[in-house]
Amino acid sequence: MLLEHAYGLGHTGLTRLLAGQNTVNYRATNGDETFFVKCYLPGTDLAAERAAIGQSRLAGEHGVPVAVPRSTRTGEAIATSGDLATSLWEWVPGRTAEGGLALGQQKAAGRALGLIHAAFADHPAAAAGASRRLTKWRTTDPAAKLTTDVDQLLDLIAEHPVPDTFDTEAVRTLTERRAALTRLPELITGLPDGLTTQVIHGDLSVVNVLFEGEELTAVLDFLPPAPELVSYELGRVAFDPRTVVHDPDWIRAGVRLVRAYQTTNPRHAAADVTGCARVALIQLLGSLYGVKEHYIKPGLLQDDLDAFWLLRHAAATRLLDRLPDVERALAEAAGPR
Repeated sequence: MLLEHAYGLGHTGLTRLLAGQNTVNYRATNGDETFFVKCYLPGTDLAAERAAIGQSRLAGEHGVPVAVPRSTRTGEAIATSGDLATSLWEWVPGRTAEGGLALGQQKAAGRALGLIHAAFADHPAAAAGASRRLTKWRTTDPAAKLTTDVDQLLDLIAEHPVPDTFDTEAVRTLTERRAALTRLPELITGLPDGLTTQVIHGDLSVVNVLFEGEELTAVLDFLPPAPELVSYELGRVAFDPRTVVHDPDWIRAGVRLVRAYQTTNPRHAAADVTGCARVALIQLLGSLYGVKEHYIKPGLLQDDLDAFWLLRHAAATRLLDRLPDVERALAEAAGPR
């Protein structure tokens, strides 16, 4: 009924898709047209979602392949009725590379990310200040807080009279993480100077990029504009946990994506390239996403979050062990500027 009233669609068939972590999604068919419908959960910050939709539009205007949002008949980005809130998007064919990016996909993703950063380089929201992430790392002791969080999770698991399979894996990985956190201060101290802060996509990973074969068909799920490290997003995509864990030649794969990025964002700084793996590693080590939800507030798809925690932990361990090799390869890619 909301689709008809807000968007002028007649009889519409809906097929429920796999839910996201924060939305319930549908494929809608209306005659010869197909749409993607995103239904927001109660309590969602709709102002932030509207700003995020605006970012998707802006990226599309700069040549980034995106899913095009459809405005309501009154020009709104999101339709609301009571507790129901939805956005409507043109359907884009493609699949996410859940197993990691193939060679051609790495290059396509790098080029798309470069276009996004070039498009957002002068975004007025960057005037809000420095990266909150970098400020937090350099002005607090994140390792101490994280160690406390790890200990609290281990205490919760210890209360289980009969540990299950995930409990056993959680104890192993959390114990390893606790030891790795002792390296966090030196990793932060070793961050290069001159890292660029600007508006970025905000949540770019392989699950938010659609491909048909090696062709990138759409970048999805932008976040609202906020100043953040370019190197954070570059490292997060180039050294995606799926690549690091599943690709035997993951360092070369990451550098390949970085080189493709450089072709479409010539304004990047050398430090953004040389520091991107370190920034990605710091972020991985500082995140308990997945395991924290398991024991404190399970998500909509907690089994997926459990698997994601194990994957990200394995990737963080490998990146930490090979960081000198990775940074040498990135320094060569950055080259003299």
